[in-house]
Amino acid sequence: MSRAFVKENDLEHAGVDVPERPISPEKNYVTPNGHRELEAKILILEEDRAKSSLNTDSIHKQKKLQLERDLRYFVNRLESAILVNPQEQDKNKVLFSALVDVENELGDILNFQIVGEDEANVKINKIAYTSPLAKALIGNVVDDEVVWKKLSGSEILTIVNIQYKL
Repeated sequence: MSRAFVKENDLEHAGVDVPERPISPEKNYVTPNGHRELEAKILILEEDRAKSSLNTDSIHKQKKLQLERDLRYFVNRLESAILVNPQEQDKNKVLFSALVDVENELGDILNFQIVGEDEANVKINKIAYTSPLAKALIGNVVDDEVVWKKLSGSEILTIVNIQYKL
């Protein structure tokens, strides 16, 4: 459409609809580290929002709306957080916040930590407690075999070590 057929006010409001970030229906369990990460994220977003309020052009308005949306999300997540102390977990079982070493069928040792949804990061082997792998591991003990159902097929894992650290 040619700019001749668009009112100036329409251009100012284009792209200002920023949908809310979905909130998981699952309980919001967090590790102490996950709790600190939420607090740090909120501080960064608050600082960024304060900086963005200095600019009033439409690009910065859009950025500010996104920052405010993200801030609402992380404040909600912090307020709903259920802090789990790893030191209070049963050291013999895989539970939330466990660091788990498993051996796959090829004899390779894989390491995972079971964490909350916001803390999960597969690049550093932190898996959400809601993930298929975490669900397979939770409740098991050393020497138990579990089936990890992946898109590429199932894999048998043997739990070789369980640790809990702050």
